[in-house]
Amino acid sequence: MTSQSCPPVAPAEGGLYGAWLEACGAAAQGAADLFSASLGRWPRPFDVGRWLDVMAERRPPRWATPHEIVFEGPVARLRDYSVAGGRRGLVPTLVLPPQAGHDSCIVDFSPEQSQMGAIREAGLTRAFTMDWVGATPETADATIDDYLEAIDRAVEHCGGRVNLIGDCQGGWLATIYAALAPERINTLTIAGAPIDFAAGEPVIGSVLSALTPGGDMAFYEWLVASGNGVLRGRHMLNGFITIGPGAEISRQLELLVHVDDAAHVDRYREFEDWFKHTQDIPGAFYLWIVRHLFRDNELIAGKLEVGGDRVDLGRLTMPLNLLAGATDHITPPDQVYALADYASTASEDVVRRLSSGGHLGLFMGHEALAEQWPPLLAAVLERSLPRRRPASRAR
Repeated sequence: MTSQSCPPVAPAEGGLYGAWLEACGAAAQGAADLFSASLGRWPRPFDVGRWLDVMAERRPPRWATPHEIVFEGPVARLRDYSVAGGRRGLVPTLVLPPQAGHDSCIVDFSPEQSQMGAIREAGLTRAFTMDWVGATPETADATIDDYLEAIDRAVEHCGGRVNLIGDCQGGWLATIYAALAPERINTLTIAGAPIDFAAGEPVIGSVLSALTPGGDMAFYEWLVASGNGVLRGRHMLNGFITIGPGAEISRQLELLVHVDDAAHVDRYREFEDWFKHTQDIPGAFYLWIVRHLFRDNELIAGKLEVGGDRVDLGRLTMPLNLLAGATDHITPPDQVYALADYASTASEDVVRRLSSGGHLGLFMGHEALAEQWPPLLAAVLERSLPRRRPASRAR
């Protein structure tokens, strides 16, 4: 599975060189696979035609599991995955998906690869997820305050207190919300979420160094201006492919090799429909992210202010679950685990887990969903059950 995710739009020069070396290796491997497959037969002319047709045909992505949309606002809607007849008094669980120019349905990718399904299977039967709405000219000026307000509305709908789960961009957003309203958070879980944006050796760090010389935001401001006030999702997509061209090349060559395999084609289409169907991001929100988080790392520096309030990670005392990917070059594990160093959560209430995969695999990969999420969610469930009141003594 490809590991692209949530960087700014273009890679740095050195990163690009390394990425294209990787791409050459992927092309060579793909050619070798094609040659191996051709021992049975070479691709026929109509195979190539079908290959091109499948690559070109894109459909809107779909949510895999039946659920209900309970409200919709300018920047987000809330989807309710709760199970009828679930345990009464259970603290609800709210997921904040990634938002990087793709549809939020990554958290319910397929019946076999569904984070929402894993949550329900863990016994967290009151389950909800935000669904970020693509930017329009009317929401081009949406800010961090608008997103936090949408989360607050969702938490209020859930009853005022939730287990908050944030994936990638949704993870730092969850962390900011939790630090501003800790009384509303029962447990906080983040996966592949950059908290210390300078930790590890992230691709994004080299991108920012190259594109904001001396802190100059001109490139990003131009990018938003060229989209009439929004960051076009296609720019994000092109950035992902440029950063990791090897994954793109491998995926297309594998399709050519297996174009007559209906199951492979279905899996290919399922991912491509999500990956290549982009949505725009409000320009004001995007520039705020690049300036205050990616460039200045204000969340860790203790200088981040939202709505006049300082975001103090020391206000986090709730149990923390931190999930990272061993091969995640977008958000290295150190960026995720850094949250524990700045929160006030007791060490025995901090859980760190490491998946063997990359970035997207944290949210929809078989290994993460089968081996990493179940124990994390079991711990969340244990802290979400209604507390029994001690029986009163007879007088």
